[in-house]
Formats: sequence, structure tokens, C-alpha cells
Amino acid sequence: MLAVAFDQPGGPENLYLKEVAKPEPGPGEVLLKVAASALNRADVLQRRGQYNPPAGASDILGLEASGQVVKVGPGCQGPWKQGQLAMALLAGGGQAEYVVVPEGHLMPVPKGLTLTQAAAIPEAWLTAFQLLQVVGQVKAGETVLIHAGSSGVGTAAVQLARQAGAIPLVTAGSLDKIEAVEKLGAAAGFNYKEGDFSAATLEFTKGAGANIILDCVGASYWEKNVACLAPDGRWVLYGLMGGAEVHGELLSKLLAKRGSLLTSLLRSRDKKYKAELVAAFTQQILPHFAQDKPGVLRPVVDRVYPMKQVAEAHAYMEQNKNLGKIVLEVAPDPEPGAAGAGAQ
Repeated sequence: MLAVAFDQPGGPENLYLKEVAKPEPGPGEVLLKVAASALNRADVLQRRGQYNPPAGASDILGLEASGQVVKVGPGCQGPWKQGQLAMALLAGGGQAEYVVVPEGHLMPVPKGLTLTQAAAIPEAWLTAFQLLQVVGQVKAGETVLIHAGSSGVGTAAVQLARQAGAIPLVTAGSLDKIEAVEKLGAAAGFNYKEGDFSAATLEFTKGAGANIILDCVGASYWEKNVACLAPDGRWVLYGLMGGAEVHGELLSKLLAKRGSLLTSLLRSRDKKYKAELVAAFTQQILPHFAQDKPGVLRPVVDRVYPMKQVAEAHAYMEQNKNLGKIVLEVAPDPEPGAAGAGAQ
């Protein structure tokens, strides 16, 4: 099969398609013929040599994919059968023509969505669900400040916060991005390039601050985060795009707010945790993606590239221009109507 590969860590130009062995499903695993796979920051970091896959995971890039079940491994007890359409949460391997997936990490493709759209759901939406519901314990009426609000995780978090009855605020780097995310449900957006998001958050909340902050930036935002965190607030850190080294009185300022600093990753979690997260998401959230229901959730896809243009896709992601997800198309969508075999 063909898969995205790189021989040396470095820039997007190092990426190419390589013929590798097609995987075989082991016990409790399903073989998925990949239709599409979305990019994540982890793919960029792995390509640069800064983020190794977890032990036992494929070293091929790709943390989420959609496609068709072509083989069910021994011992599988779930509902999956050959020919069904599915989307998958992965520890790696999605940017290839085939990938093996633990059966508990598969989800049905929501009614009315293409496989390209479905590929934009698993990693981003499960991350946002985990950050808000599992780690952040969001409650109705709370204010949630979401950094990188126009990213895949950000656009998902805005919609999930609204669904939970919370008030989402976002930071983003342009007015166009802010306006787009406000259309998804953000109550307000702040351009971090042109103003102080901390002061803007306090002004919007009339001094109360944000009950939850979803932060993929880290060190460069710590002072502003703590300044606009509400008393007893939860600062949920899930990335370090702005660095890891903190200078200053973080602990005393956080203690004064009685704030909680919570950290979370998804890729490195064990299979049992991921299966439980997928099951909860499938039951609680996935039905709201059905296109014939009110208050519908929707994955936001910015651009679609054929897999052979993976270098261009990575270069585009590094420019931070995308609103929502960047998707690699591995194979064309099946004929309309075929999704019925896998959709629920």
C-alpha cells in the first residue's frame, strides 16, 4: 500500500509517498480502507522529530481517518462488518491506504456527512470533548475561553461548549477567523495579535473571568491566563505551542485564585481509556451531527488535498491560515447512499 513517509526529520519537503506492507488486523482489530485522514499539529511535530509515536503505535503519520471496513480480525465482539463505513481515532497510521484500528476506537459516520467531513471528527472532536467534559467538567452557565478558537479542536470546543449551555469565548489571529467562529456559536472573539485577550475576557465577563480556559499555547500565555481566570477556575493545558518554560510567580498567582492547572493529552492514553471515551462520545455527541436534526454539530473543513500533495498540506498548516481542519483525501468517497451501511 502507499503511505506518507519521511526519511529524515525536517520540513514539509521531506514528505513523500512510499510503498509499505499492508497491515493485517490482529485480535480485536479491524482493517480500514482509508478514504480520508485529517492533519493535526502532532503530525507536524512528528515530522520535525519532536513528537515520537507512543510505544506500539504505527510510525506513519495520521491520528484520525475515515473509510470502509474491509476485514474484521479474530475475537472482535463489536458491530463492525465488512463493507461498513466508519471513522477512527488512531495513535498513528491514518495517512495511508489502509490502517488497523482497535474495534472500540471506531465510530459510525453520521448521517449526511461525507467521508471527507467524517475524517475531520475523531481526533479534534474527541480531544475537545475530553478537555471540556472529562477534564474541565464544564457546567451550564460557565464561561469557557478557548485559545486557537479557529483550529479543529477550537471549532469543535465552541460547538460543544454551546451544547453544554456554557458561554464560549475564543482567541484567534484575524478578524475573519473570529467572525467565522462567532457564526459557530462563540459569544465573542479576541484578536491576540492586536489586543490583550485577558483584559477583553474580564471586560466581557464584567470582571468575573473565565471558569475554564482551554490552552494549547502554554508558557507565553500563562500570565494572561491566570489574570483572567475566575476564582476556582480550571486552566486546562493540552499543548505548548508558545513554549514550556515559565518565568515568574505562577504558583502564587494561581494559588490566589484557588485555580486548578489541569493537563491532558489524548494520543498517549491507553486503549481502554480511548475506547471508553469513544463510547461516551458516540452515545452523547455523535447523534447531534445528523444533518436532519436541529442544533446540528458540524466538522469544519478548511481545505482538502490529495494524499500525493501532503507536503503542500503540511506547509499550509504551518502558515496558521486554516479555519478548521485540513484533510488529505486518500481515496474518493463511495457512491452516495453507500454510507447507510455504517451510519447510525
